[in-house]
Amino acid sequence: MLSVKLKEKLKHKYALSDQGAKDMIKAFISVTFSDIVLMFPVGMLYFLVKDYLDDSLKGHGGFYLMGSLICLALIALTTYIQYNATFLSTYVESGVRRITLAEKMRKIPLSFFGKKDLSDLTSTIMADCATMETASSHFIPELIGACVSTALVAVSLFFFDWRMALAALWVLPVSFLIVGCSGNIQRRIGQKQMSLKMDCADGIQECLETVRDLRSNNAEDEYMEGLEKKIRAVEKHAVVTELMMAVFVSSAQMLLKLGIATTALVGGVLLANGSLDLLTFFMFLLLVSRLYDPMQISLQNLAAMISTDVQCKRLDEILSHEVQTGETAMNPDGYDITFSNVGFAYDDKESVLKDVSFTAKQGEVTALIGPSGGGKTTVSRLASRFWDISQGKICVGGMDISKIDPETLLSLYAIVFQDVTLFNNSIMENIRVGKADATDEEVMAAAKLAHCEEFVAKLPEGYQTMIGENGSELSGGERQRISIARAFLKDAPIILLDEATASLDVDNETLIQESLSRLIKNKTVMIIAHRMRTVADADKIVVLKDGVVAESGTPGELAQSGGIYAHMADTQRKAADWRL
Repeated sequence: MLSVKLKEKLKHKYALSDQGAKDMIKAFISVTFSDIVLMFPVGMLYFLVKDYLDDSLKGHGGFYLMGSLICLALIALTTYIQYNATFLSTYVESGVRRITLAEKMRKIPLSFFGKKDLSDLTSTIMADCATMETASSHFIPELIGACVSTALVAVSLFFFDWRMALAALWVLPVSFLIVGCSGNIQRRIGQKQMSLKMDCADGIQECLETVRDLRSNNAEDEYMEGLEKKIRAVEKHAVVTELMMAVFVSSAQMLLKLGIATTALVGGVLLANGSLDLLTFFMFLLLVSRLYDPMQISLQNLAAMISTDVQCKRLDEILSHEVQTGETAMNPDGYDITFSNVGFAYDDKESVLKDVSFTAKQGEVTALIGPSGGGKTTVSRLASRFWDISQGKICVGGMDISKIDPETLLSLYAIVFQDVTLFNNSIMENIRVGKADATDEEVMAAAKLAHCEEFVAKLPEGYQTMIGENGSELSGGERQRISIARAFLKDAPIILLDEATASLDVDNETLIQESLSRLIKNKTVMIIAHRMRTVADADKIVVLKDGVVAESGTPGELAQSGGIYAHMADTQRKAADWRL
């Protein structure tokens, strides 16, 4: 029962797997035995001196020779076991930890990622994991092993002479108390250091992502000046962090050295009084010389363990986060999407959607329009369960989507986002993301429907052309068409288009809409658009304003009602007719 509780505590404290927690307990035991075995030579020396003083050394040479060889063998064996239990197991667990984090993030609601910067998550997976790898292989097992072995030795010392034991051991709890009391200070400093590092990392990433805009506006010098301040802040605070740790650790280590002095002083007085024999005095001097050296390292390990609390909490925040779950089997009755009195708020703040109800029917195009911030994109994200709603119910084919596994649910959807994400790979493989097992012929057929052939034919290697990081070698419209080709390739029964044609010129937009009209036959289509011309042929329009359904109906009905849709359409017609 105790081992189970310890295992669970280690799992949450140090972001370990079940096997990782078991391996760490094994590491504690192996280090403890290794430290105890290192005490054996001291015992051998004690008995050697005792036999010498008793003039009984003759005839025992073979015993001490064999004992020395056994000690060497035991030290080698326990060192080998300790190495496997600490270093090798830690490296395996480090890989498991990263994979576990990745798997966990795959199941965490997307609302979590809205609270985190990319650099923050990257730092957690890479830097924080590396820090915990060092802690698990060096700091934690060595500290626990040293404490346990020292406690066992300390108890045995009291059987020899309690006065000398107190003189030798009083510095240990005081030294550890000094370092332990620095915990709150170190955690605050560590949190501040992490905050400065994240601010610096965000600044560097932002600089790389916006270098084109910085250059075009001659803002490079000003931005770099601000970035340099962030880097200097990290540097200065790192010095403060190290200094504060050194103050506590060095003070504790200096105090630890007093143990040698008090042992010698008390032993000398007791020896002079005749209440202590020379051999016991010699043994205690030997022990303290061996006892304090590893404890000095243990004080450093304790401080290092305390400083990893920030990383532990960041890792555990991900590993302990709730995940979206549900059934993996589906039996939908058609593919209508029904919103029933849906309400939603980000982070328990002001509601984004309030009592939203409508149905996007299979075989029809349902357009979501309205002023910016009205909740259009939020509705599309909720429909695909990127987030879970706060109230109400969303059904697909009569199935409550909150009871369906998100990955299973998304097999029904083909989604084209306004912000296209491409990979540093060929055009062929970027389109194949829509269907991993698609043949080259299927990929090219989807590309043709999305009118990608026009620009692919101009590329040096055609479909095998590498397009750079996030499609940097392509224009916005070309990137958007690749995203649309993915949707064609997936050929899912539900299609979500979030400003899918926003980056296309008028001619290409017309071509894509013609292709979409073939794709959407007998499918459920939800489209988000700001241009009224894009939704003029929709079967149904839902106007969202301030998180509520302000209007709903066909384009003709809404045009005659003189409401929001009619006003937006009229305004855009006037804008289209405007000339310099």
